[in-house]
Amino acid sequence: MLMRTDPFRELDRLTQQVFNTTARPSAMPMDAYRSGDDFIVHFDLPGIDPESIELDVERNVLNVRAERRSPAPEGAETVVAERPTGTFTRQLFLGETLDTERIDASYDAGVLTLRIPVAEQAKPRRIQITGGGDRKQISG
Repeated sequence: MLMRTDPFRELDRLTQQVFNTTARPSAMPMDAYRSGDDFIVHFDLPGIDPESIELDVERNVLNVRAERRSPAPEGAETVVAERPTGTFTRQLFLGETLDTERIDASYDAGVLTLRIPVAEQAKPRRIQITGGGDRKQISG
């Protein structure tokens, strides 16, 4: 049998039942860093069906949307419901220096990983300097 020991969680659950409210899903935790010529972004989305994840980019704004449904079957009596369910969304504002046409996305072990390459025109490049070896000195 499952034992409930946290009276505050029980109070929250009862309040939600009485007022028919649902808890707002918490934000998608995220890590982001640059590695070489890519920006890597990891979103924690445990228990999410990969088919429910939607990614779209419009005018350098990346929208991430995912949905987690309750695993309890219809009509089941919920004893404890601490894991958030519902729709999770997050927006990232991408700089002009990123190539939004070549974003790569993968989902493994509850983590959505995006690889966003730096645009070619934004990469640092070396500029060749020509020497003045062709000049002649004039003596006077």
